[in-house]
Amino acid sequence: MNKLVIAAALSAAAIASTPAFAQTSAPGVSGYGNLGYSHLDPNGVDLNSLGGRLGARFGNYFGLEGEGYFGVGSHDTTVGGLPASSKLAHSFAAYAVGYYPVSPNFDLLARIGYGANRFNTTVGGASTSLDRDSINYGAGGQYFFTPKDGLRAEYTRADYRNNGGHANIWGVSYVRKF
Repeated sequence: MNKLVIAAALSAAAIASTPAFAQTSAPGVSGYGNLGYSHLDPNGVDLNSLGGRLGARFGNYFGLEGEGYFGVGSHDTTVGGLPASSKLAHSFAAYAVGYYPVSPNFDLLARIGYGANRFNTTVGGASTSLDRDSINYGAGGQYFFTPKDGLRAEYTRADYRNNGGHANIWGVSYVRKF
């Protein structure tokens, strides 16, 4: 639980500092927000989530971002003949991001960070929650079709700590610079 609080605090710090960065007159500092969808497969279970991200970009090549995602839908199956359902309750993470500007409208990006995740499972009417901290890393790209509006697609790998397995996360989001 303490690690969840730490990850949430890191995300909140990144999110809270973003408007201040956007309002400074320092050259090359800008803020952005994303709203998006992700598909993840923690240890072979197919789950979906919706969420958002706030970040600050410092110049052309470096940024920081915090994100929060919440599960939508569930993965339903049977365990020992009993109905079972799994769902992502929430996922919070903070990242360092590297950018490579390919053109004025298109960036490649790579990111690495730390996440705190909670999964809920119900088997035969009995429910339990599982907290998993993760080291996350991935890559993607973003294309801006106006000076402030764009789309971002990415892949992130979440390696859950203490031999907790992993998840492949594919995401797409709307990006708004401010």
